[in-house]
Amino acid sequence: MSSFPYALQVNGNFQNHSISHSFDHLKTFLSSTIKLPKISVRTDIAKTLKNTSNRMLDAFVDSAFQFVSQPLLPSQKNFAPVEEIGEAIQVFCTEGNIPEDFRAGVYIRNGSNPLFGGLKSTTSIFGRSSHIWVEGEGMLHAIYFVKDAREDWIISYKNRFVESETFKLEKQRNKPSFLPAIEGNSPAIIAAYLLNMLRFGVVNKKTGSTSIFEHSGKLYAVSENHLPLEFDLLTLETMEEWGVNGAWDRAFTSHPKKAPGTGELVIIGADAQKPFIVAGVISADGNTLSHKVDLKFNRATLTHDIGVTQKYNVIIDHPLTVDVNRLVLGGPLIKYDKEGYARIGVMPRYGNAESVKWFDVETNCAFHILNSFEDKNEVVVRGCRALESMIPGPDHGLNKFEWFSRGFKPIEMSKKSSNGFTQEGYLFVRVYEWRLNMETGDVKERNLTGTDFAMEFPRINEDFTGVKHKYGYTQVVDSMASSSCGMAKFGGLAKLYFEEQDKTLPAREGTTGPLIKVEYHRFEANNFCTGIVFVSKHVGVEEDDGWIVSYVHNEDTNISQVHIIDARKFSSKAVAKITLPQRVPYGFHGIFIPMPNQAFQNL
Repeated sequence: MSSFPYALQVNGNFQNHSISHSFDHLKTFLSSTIKLPKISVRTDIAKTLKNTSNRMLDAFVDSAFQFVSQPLLPSQKNFAPVEEIGEAIQVFCTEGNIPEDFRAGVYIRNGSNPLFGGLKSTTSIFGRSSHIWVEGEGMLHAIYFVKDAREDWIISYKNRFVESETFKLEKQRNKPSFLPAIEGNSPAIIAAYLLNMLRFGVVNKKTGSTSIFEHSGKLYAVSENHLPLEFDLLTLETMEEWGVNGAWDRAFTSHPKKAPGTGELVIIGADAQKPFIVAGVISADGNTLSHKVDLKFNRATLTHDIGVTQKYNVIIDHPLTVDVNRLVLGGPLIKYDKEGYARIGVMPRYGNAESVKWFDVETNCAFHILNSFEDKNEVVVRGCRALESMIPGPDHGLNKFEWFSRGFKPIEMSKKSSNGFTQEGYLFVRVYEWRLNMETGDVKERNLTGTDFAMEFPRINEDFTGVKHKYGYTQVVDSMASSSCGMAKFGGLAKLYFEEQDKTLPAREGTTGPLIKVEYHRFEANNFCTGIVFVSKHVGVEEDDGWIVSYVHNEDTNISQVHIIDARKFSSKAVAKITLPQRVPYGFHGIFIPMPNQAFQNL
């Protein structure tokens, strides 16, 4: 997940007295305390004025804003950033062996790795603003699997920052420079956006820290707040932004989907100003934006994912929004409205706003779609659903640890208020299904998993994207560890059997049908995972012929590993554990790219 710092434009007059009064300080400082240098006749006046203006703004920020590092609790130590290790380092299996029929290729995971020691907050005359937990520069962690001439596995590890333009700018300055612009007091956030834009030409950093996707043989690191950044698979060097030859000019979803059959890439992009949500289709060769359409939303929904079926695109519209007017009036920039409406849209692949068939659903927050497909006259959407949003957290960032700690508590322990909303456990995520009848407009929705374990970061065998499937995989939240830490930790994995019922549990309150069978793979105590992927076998026959691969960190030993788990012997111990040369912080999404051995000659 990304920080969602959309391109914000603040128009109109500031009606909040504290905001107006704070900005008087900015005007007074710039007009009276900085002296312009004398300019000779032969000086390039425009360049001098620009440089002088930048120096004035930098001087103001340096004097008026204080950057402070956000402290980490001992239980949060593996959320801290790490350094680049340089050249790839050979690593080894310390338990088990790499399966002989495992695929040569690269397993890469993305995640937040903030510069200068960690996430920052600022204090100033405008108030406080802070980075939220998903912000921070992206770092790619890659494991290379290649066989030598004797068919023995050679494994190596490498990591590298995603080097966006804003990364290079701050790296050159060697200090925090971009003001946090998501969470905090409204005047501070507005000041951050304005000052970031005036100084750097963008309102917030381009991080590329959320996910990775492949299209037409190229790899991209991506977050929702900007265009994807292409990178080299072997060196992990960041190359350039990808805007489909200039045809796509806005933010880019972290989870574009390849359309089954055609290989086209279906995308969606959001903004804080109209048009709020735009959908697009990119040709299979990546050279052409074949379709681009304004979906005519009336709010700036923060939608993190998009679904596809053989004929349709699936659009999530939940009540998590960015609202500039709300910010100017003193409210949070990003807010989840648990009383707001939610709907799911189904549109033909090349449809327009009028062609979208909308289905009203129960209010929810669903960041990730596990899969979607057509089943007779229904479109089936499966995803991970909660009653509250982890992003951005509590309004204005107040009582943040307490809010997350209560939210992560097991749902069985949670209490309900008079309106039915849980006062604890509200971040509990369950695998959910919506069946959308394209003929009648009816909706059938239900939980597929129970309340024993929360689940997130779903994966499938990607050969089944957009078509009916039997299995899915998720990371399993350790609710107690997450609650005591105030940040999500995943202490196991789950395999979902969509065509089998769970016969071990009786029907429970709140279910509208039988739960599905779930099989668990549990890590040892105080071991937590991120970035799971499904790696299919070369000659797999069944949908689940393959392995789940994941980064796993042992908090007792402070050692990170990569685990390989047989998807057909899911509850058994890992078939291989690869120990890494340094700690890998918890992160977000991963990908596995199969490659022939000869492709690794320059590694």
